[in-house]
Amino acid sequence: MAIAIIGIYFLVSSLTNKNDDNNDVIASNKNENKEETYKVSMVMVGDNLIHSSIYNEANRNANYDGYDFKPMITMIKDKVKGYDLAYYNQETILGGSEIGLSDYPTFNSPYEAGDAMLDAGFNIVSLATNHTIDRGEKAVLNSCEYWETKSDVLTAGSYCSEEDRNEVKVMEKNNITYTMLNYTYGTNGIAIPNGKDYLVNVWPMDYNADYGVGYEAFKETVREDIERVRDKVDVLIVAMHWGVEYTHTPTKYQKDAAEFLASLGVDIVIGTHPHVVQPVEWIDDTIVFYSLGNFISAQEQSDNYNKMVGLMSSLDITKTVKGDDVDIKIDNINNELIFTYYQGYRNFKVIPFSEINSTYLPTYESVYDKYSEVVKMYDETMPVVVLS
Repeated sequence: MAIAIIGIYFLVSSLTNKNDDNNDVIASNKNENKEETYKVSMVMVGDNLIHSSIYNEANRNANYDGYDFKPMITMIKDKVKGYDLAYYNQETILGGSEIGLSDYPTFNSPYEAGDAMLDAGFNIVSLATNHTIDRGEKAVLNSCEYWETKSDVLTAGSYCSEEDRNEVKVMEKNNITYTMLNYTYGTNGIAIPNGKDYLVNVWPMDYNADYGVGYEAFKETVREDIERVRDKVDVLIVAMHWGVEYTHTPTKYQKDAAEFLASLGVDIVIGTHPHVVQPVEWIDDTIVFYSLGNFISAQEQSDNYNKMVGLMSSLDITKTVKGDDVDIKIDNINNELIFTYYQGYRNFKVIPFSEINSTYLPTYESVYDKYSEVVKMYDETMPVVVLS
């Protein structure tokens, strides 16, 4: 009798285990067929160009005890807070007031200029510009130390060691991974200390007297950088400090570099340096913003306000996962013009065109029309709208 009971037990146990195995297979098949979708939104602006009149006003804002840039960008903060990812270009090095602040042509800015941008919600920052080594290695080291304390911010383009430069820094938001590479065309003739090229990533767009070489010579380094990171992230951003200042039409070198980056699978190319707005276009599956213009600056106002008008662009990134298949889609591209208002090099304020009026810019309607056409230069369907 005991033997019969034991036999029945093992038979039932065997059938149960087979059912469990079958359930595992069914669950696995269901998981393979299940589609999951993740999404992040991204906004971007151009050059944070801190002239002395701007940091002097920030000093007044702080009652001459430090620097407070936050009142200048309140209207932008209201926009940025609605996005998951927010990019800007730190045009002038954040070397800190301890080594002495300075203006054009060799800039150095206080850390508080970065604090205000982070407070506004920016969390992706490009650091490679023609002004990165304006104040030498010490300013770069100070900048590195500042940014290293901001663990939730992705920076690229300027580093304190070769190891830091070659590290793949992967960030994640809503199950979407991303990283950024960043290059500048040059350093205004200031030599990078020997053996310390990591202080700023350079990719000359044409023959560069600073280096005796040009675009093609650095091309393979850029390819190697991209190949090192491309399969480690869902989204790859490349920020390019390139082009010719104050021109609305991209150069041949900008176009060639954008096509090269697109051919290597870069998802988003963000351009800065011209200080004015340039077009936005798709190259295959790569969205290219040739120049976002200035975010804030005290560059001289002209009749067409070209150096005072920048671009605030946004997009959505969607990741769809089904089994082993992963699809990344970038869409919902939108662009809004922004304007840096000031009078007598005082009262600086960055204003989205959704908030603009004739008090700030008497000719805002014609300015809007003019720079909307610039944005649409290569793609008439590219929207210029009010960002929510």
